Amino acid sequence: MRILVTNDDGIDSIGLHVLSRAMAELGDVVVVAPDKEYSGYGAAFGPLHLIQPDVHRARIDGLDEVWSVTGPPALCVMFGRLNLFGHYDLVVAGINPGANVGRSVYHSGTVGACLTARNGGMSGVAVSQTVESFGVEGQGWEEMLADQHWDTAAAVGAAAVEGLVAALPPEPVVLNINVPDRELHEVKGWKRTEVGIEPPRSMATARLDPRPGHTDAFRVKMDWGEAIELPEHTDGGAVMAGWVSVGWLGRLEATEPGFAGIAEAESRLNQLLS
Repeated sequence: MRILVTNDDGIDSIGLHVLSRAMAELGDVVVVAPDKEYSGYGAAFGPLHLIQPDVHRARIDGLDEVWSVTGPPALCVMFGRLNLFGHYDLVVAGINPGANVGRSVYHSGTVGACLTARNGGMSGVAVSQTVESFGVEGQGWEEMLADQHWDTAAAVGAAAVEGLVAALPPEPVVLNINVPDRELHEVKGWKRTEVGIEPPRSMATARLDPRPGHTDAFRVKMDWGEAIELPEHTDGGAVMAGWVSVGWLGRLEATEPGFAGIAEAESRLNQLLS
């Protein structure tokens, strides 16, 4: 079993290093991670006709093959799929500081790496951990992460991956795991959850502030809202309550819209294209 480990926080992230060493107990690990932080990039590659990414060898204690890429995590996974770093069977992304739950699932580079893996025919496991001082979601500044329980998230991720690789499904899957930031014995257990509609804490306001000395130029000032409580059957609610959230993410697929206005839209298309 060859496992590609990546993240969206960059090659120097402690969470990446801890997770990579945990995965090395389960298979042959190659780390391919961005050279800097690419949080919020989702499954983006960047403009392929413009970017000229570089690849550099890097170091993580205890691992033999480590690479950094000047691009987002989805690009790292795509390069791996093209055998730039040899064949691999599974992608594991993380450990992300900050839960990837609710609406953040759409924008997470950690989850985006796993979605990209599935598009390439391989399963992916995203591992994230709450940052308790910030309502569990969002990136954690360095001072917030000083006492982060990385080993708990690594142990949970390793257990899930060990079970998954014991019988890899015939069709690739994406598993989104969110772990409370606490000692392993303090975690209540795990729940299979659905993706929530609300995040635990969302951006509340945005305003334009003029830049001094510049005409028609502004900085955007953003403020976070207060943390809110979420139901425990959702990913955010479960992890806020001290459970490991386990969510299997489906594909983006076409659906029947089920509302009256669709007939009018399709009628206009008929008029144009008939």
